[in-house]
Amino acid sequence: MSENKHKFAVIGGGSWATAIVKMLTMNVDQVQWYMRSVYALEHLKLHKHNPNYLSSVEFDTKKLHLTNDINEAVANADYIIFAIPSAFLSNELANLTESLEGKVIFSAIKGIVPESSLIVGQHFNTYYNIPFENIGVITGPCHAEEVALERLSYLTIACGDASKAKIMAKNLASYFIKTKTTDDIIGTEYAAVLKNIYSIAAGIAHGLGYGDNFQAVLMSNAIREMKRFIRKVHKMKRNINNSAYLGDLLVTGYSLFSRNRMFGNMIGKGYTVKSAQMEMSMIAEGYYAAKSAWNLNKEYGAKTPILDAVYEVLYEGKEAKKAFKKLTEKLD
Repeated sequence: MSENKHKFAVIGGGSWATAIVKMLTMNVDQVQWYMRSVYALEHLKLHKHNPNYLSSVEFDTKKLHLTNDINEAVANADYIIFAIPSAFLSNELANLTESLEGKVIFSAIKGIVPESSLIVGQHFNTYYNIPFENIGVITGPCHAEEVALERLSYLTIACGDASKAKIMAKNLASYFIKTKTTDDIIGTEYAAVLKNIYSIAAGIAHGLGYGDNFQAVLMSNAIREMKRFIRKVHKMKRNINNSAYLGDLLVTGYSLFSRNRMFGNMIGKGYTVKSAQMEMSMIAEGYYAAKSAWNLNKEYGAKTPILDAVYEVLYEGKEAKKAFKKLTEKLD
């Protein structure tokens, strides 16, 4: 099968899924696009844009096969990109009766599956017997909002099979999207999970009134904490300063587009977790990731003062001001 004959499906109707469909339609003749919302699907067919996310992006609907049946999307594709919040993944997969055997699964999900406490790639390997050579990760630094604006962005595509990583990279690339590949599936996916937690920390700090000087210290400590955590989970040679790790951390920690930073900022300003979640229209993946990563680290024992502080605030009800005062004594 030649590269341009591969068939792609995107599972999800949010901003990142919409951005990925935009990237793919610049390179392929048709994309299977599954989303739950019948209203959004019908709106797309009529008005050529997603009514809920990145509504400025206009699609050539002749290039889209829109469906709210996940089995239909999976059946008609060999490369399947999952781009839904990790907290909802198990519910969506419960509706799947179509076999995933022989399919190539790429995760564009920046989170840990709560039911299994596994990153998405490991979840598919463990529960769906997908071999790691058929599992990949799409990671940033790349905000969906900037894809919509066609601002120059960079993606890192990870897969155990280099040829499959190259196929995905080629079909996502364009004049404003630059892609590179890696074989560090586990490390890049954990980095994508952890950076959301550190982004919440950055938001909490901002909400509490800490300035740029502290934010710089927080981020420099966060990348070292990320390195320690990932090395414990999956030891291999990697450069933590590459864009898939450090770059993704920085954009999520500093960008005004970052929903995790926004969520943390609300917490720092005194919102309860529930009230912050209710006010936001999008999921802050770092909220769920903080609990899963904290529990996982009980097994690995990496030194993670930032993760610990975020967990204490979000799940143990500790006052953000006190937790971060304590955190400042542990950073250097």
